[in-house]
Amino acid sequence: MIRYPVDVDTRVSPNLSLLIDSRVNDPDAEQPVTLATVRAFIAGLLPSALDEAERLHHFDMDASLLDELDVLIEEYGGDALAIDFVRSDASEALTRAIEAVVDDENRENPPTLGAVRDAITGGLTAKLVGDGVLEDDEDDTLLAEIDALIRRNGPDALAEEFIRYE
Repeated sequence: MIRYPVDVDTRVSPNLSLLIDSRVNDPDAEQPVTLATVRAFIAGLLPSALDEAERLHHFDMDASLLDELDVLIEEYGGDALAIDFVRSDASEALTRAIEAVVDDENRENPPTLGAVRDAITGGLTAKLVGDGVLEDDEDDTLLAEIDALIRRNGPDALAEEFIRYE
């Protein structure tokens, strides 16, 4: 198995990471799932007559994910295992949400991923947007991202272990 000198998962957007994770965890997917097989899946979702202007300006989420995958394939090869590109830490937005829960003075125990999810569904993201900690569009993927981390690591995993330091 090839180990990359950098954490390649940090070069992947949260949306692409979630898509790769869904393909890797698909029980009907052929094993091993590679970047090329993920690319083929995304390409199969796109209409055959994708307008060039749309591709250039990334109006279509699937097209921009395809472009992102093309860059990864160019650098790492199509046969690179897709699982290596699934983010194992929180995005910047989720890191801010985790830090807000960690910094809660009313909390008795260190927060788990499950506790962070409860806080997100309980209105934490709206509070963070209102406080200016998160942008309006950053809160869109937090629930999906925390759910993916919970699927991979369990609800009792300590949330602090997933904070991304940059």
